[in-house]
Amino acid sequence: TAAAGAPAGSRLAAALAGGVSGLVGGYDDLAGARPEQARDKGLAGHLRALRAGRVSAGAVKVAGIGAAAAGTALLSAGGRGARDTRGAGALVDGVLTAGLVAGTANLVNLLDLRPGRAAKATALLAGSTLGGPAGTLVAGPLGATLAVLPADLGERVMLGDAGANAVGALLGLRLAQLTGRPIRTGLLAAVVALTLASEKVSFTKVIEATPGLRELDRLGRLPA
Repeated sequence: TAAAGAPAGSRLAAALAGGVSGLVGGYDDLAGARPEQARDKGLAGHLRALRAGRVSAGAVKVAGIGAAAAGTALLSAGGRGARDTRGAGALVDGVLTAGLVAGTANLVNLLDLRPGRAAKATALLAGSTLGGPAGTLVAGPLGATLAVLPADLGERVMLGDAGANAVGALLGLRLAQLTGRPIRTGLLAAVVALTLASEKVSFTKVIEATPGLRELDRLGRLPA
């Protein structure tokens, strides 16, 4: 649906970003559940596994999403949303696109720790970016997210890495098509900062301690 709704120059990029991110996320859902993979969680866990000579399922996912993000940046450079196709400008746009696609894919997945949390965040972000020529890119993913939200809140399903990484990558691609490099640079900086903070700080504890966020997070969930 993202590829079908994307502007003409972004359709292949959307298919690549969402498709590959979903596939490697699905692999991590399956292989990462094995007992020997239990300790290889988070960036630090993946690095420890590599130092020990093991390739964790999460590392495979990171590499796959990174490659998809780089490919998406290359495809986007020739699309309608390209701002500067030569020199330093093209390089900066490519880095911003790749960073937002990969970073947002990971960030949405980090939120998928409580029923409905990642889906609510996805719906809010997708809904706020529906405007503009590239807004149709997230219309389909927004509809799919809202459709699955009741079952997610009811603890019958969860997005998992497959769903969260796919929809996060597509949200990142949408953010990468916003006009103005300062805006996209600020968004990427925020994504990176939140990702690094997640290694030290529990998002759940922060949400529970923050009025407004706490109520939104609990909205629609089953009683504890």
